[in-house]
Amino acid sequence: MGWRVTLLMLICGVILGTMSSSSGLDNGLGTQYSWSESLPAALEEARSRSAPILLMIHKSWCGACKALKPKFAASESLLKLSQHFVMVNLMDEDEPSDSNYSPDGGYIPRILFLTPNGHVLENIYNEMGSLQHKYFYSQPEDIVKSMKKVLTVIQEQSNMVDNEEL
Repeated sequence: MGWRVTLLMLICGVILGTMSSSSGLDNGLGTQYSWSESLPAALEEARSRSAPILLMIHKSWCGACKALKPKFAASESLLKLSQHFVMVNLMDEDEPSDSNYSPDGGYIPRILFLTPNGHVLENIYNEMGSLQHKYFYSQPEDIVKSMKKVLTVIQEQSNMVDNEEL
């Protein structure tokens, strides 16, 4: 009977180990990305690096979220651009309750871009998507387009500040 208990414990350990490794900070979006552990941590890092934030809000049970995750994880373009962003994804109960993070509704998945100071860039959204759900993305190419726009806006803002200091 002792070996059966040991075997059962070993099987449970393997299952739990597999579950915990797949439910890391990436939440299925790709371990190759450098994910921030929380929104407060992302906001702090963004300020210190003067980098914009890509914030993805999603749910574990959402079909559209599940469909986007492998595409997000496989995108080389997203990965390359992510180096210029603080990346954070909030799933299930980690979704912020502040209405700033649901500018046109609480649908999911929702991808928002924030300035290094934490302000939502409401004018950066999926132009190929629905005007009723502007921050809904289903394709990595559309996320990449928005990321490039964010970098341009942040650079322009930085240049304006630099010129004002002269």
